Amino acid sequence: MSTLQDPRTYAIRTYGCQMNVHDSERLSGLLEDAGYVRAGDEDVADVVVFNTCAVRENADNRLYGNLGHLRPVKAEHPDMQIAVGGCLAQKDRGEIVKRAPWVDVVFGTHNIGSLPALLDRARHNAKAEVEILESLEVFPSALPARRDSAHSGWVSISVGCNNTCTFCIVPSLRGKEKDRRPGEILAEVEALVAEGVLEVTLLGQNVNSYGVEFGDRFAFGKLLRACGGIEGLERVRFTSPHPKDFTDDVIAAMAETPNVCHQLHMPLQSGSDRVLKAMRRSYRSERYLSIIDKVRAAMPDAAITTDIIVGFPGETEEDFQATLDVVRASRFSSAFTFQYSKRPGTPAAEMDGQLPKDVVQERYMRLIEVQEAVSWEQNKELVGRRLEVLVSEGEGRKDTETRRMSGRARDGRLVHFAPTGSAVDREIRPGDIVETVVTYGAPHHLNADGDLLTHRRTRAGDHWEAGVRPKTSGVSLGLPGFGAPPPSAAPAETGCAVR
Repeated sequence: MSTLQDPRTYAIRTYGCQMNVHDSERLSGLLEDAGYVRAGDEDVADVVVFNTCAVRENADNRLYGNLGHLRPVKAEHPDMQIAVGGCLAQKDRGEIVKRAPWVDVVFGTHNIGSLPALLDRARHNAKAEVEILESLEVFPSALPARRDSAHSGWVSISVGCNNTCTFCIVPSLRGKEKDRRPGEILAEVEALVAEGVLEVTLLGQNVNSYGVEFGDRFAFGKLLRACGGIEGLERVRFTSPHPKDFTDDVIAAMAETPNVCHQLHMPLQSGSDRVLKAMRRSYRSERYLSIIDKVRAAMPDAAITTDIIVGFPGETEEDFQATLDVVRASRFSSAFTFQYSKRPGTPAAEMDGQLPKDVVQERYMRLIEVQEAVSWEQNKELVGRRLEVLVSEGEGRKDTETRRMSGRARDGRLVHFAPTGSAVDREIRPGDIVETVVTYGAPHHLNADGDLLTHRRTRAGDHWEAGVRPKTSGVSLGLPGFGAPPPSAAPAETGCAVR
């Protein structure tokens, strides 16, 4: 905890998707603009923010379990504040302070910009502040952000979703799709590149429906091509597209724009047409596979990843076999696989045919076995291939033990490499670029144990070494100025703490 003279400190704990990760960067930027400083890893923060997810069934248990662990910490540090935001906060609203009355602030997905004011109000009024808006207060990317990475940055191009998938609670929590203007997006990308960032990932709940709000169905392909004109931007990725909106112009833009990576994450969810219909996914397996074929025809080296749900209500063994057939035909480089999670408030939660846990688990294990075999086969085919790797931080759990470093190839594959050879120009840092040759392919990664072919030091690497992270500015929300928060009060000699 900070002392009487020190600025108040904060820590953010993030759960869920890339959108939540990016929202947490915005929350960090807001708090730092308001005078807070990030707490050290071993420190007890003055403000702890939980940025939550509501997609999985255990999301509630995970949040309340973590809040329970903080209760005795707060009892020892009465000036600590706890805030809960994100999708679960949007869903549960006042329920959070009922179940965990030691929480100080609850805010939703539509008003993350209010956090500093809510913390100030809760501290002044000595009571919990709950503010959940039904519509977006301001586009999140208009807010300041403290970026986590010196070399890679998230850029939201839209928020919300117009789809009605029966298993998904996100549209009710994030709202209808709202698109940013292309000039705003490109300005943010340029600002990141000016800070030394080499790679951006364009984000949206349904990223390739971008343009629906201003009536341009080709807007996303145009945006990819426009990113190709930004000097110094070496890699462009995007996630996640929806197969129903995937158009040929996007494939052409990917293939023809040099800095757009040949990587595609496109959720399948199920290979059964019957289940896809029940999920209200407006494509069928034939359409999905045709997109895969077109992508590989234009970019034979493309790495394609996906999301798959096992055990959707009413799924039969025949339906599951259809999923395995599509997995084998698609040859995904990897897949994010999920056991169906019943979420109150979704149509699927009320459907007949909810499957027993043991049936879902057994199918899930079979799916993993098939996908790992496909992934391993593909990765073994890459042995001997020369790859460009953007060095990252903390990707390999055994890097210290094996003396390797790690990074991502242009197609998104994880590469563990030996930082050796005459090409090494002083120390290799996260954010630097190396070229190496694959010596071994495992199901989930590649090894490159020979000497490096090239090593290019970058501004991103310089910034990582100096401990500098990009911080992008936002526009005013028209809210009162917050200023620096008051320092923590000196502990009282008598009084009671939260129990």
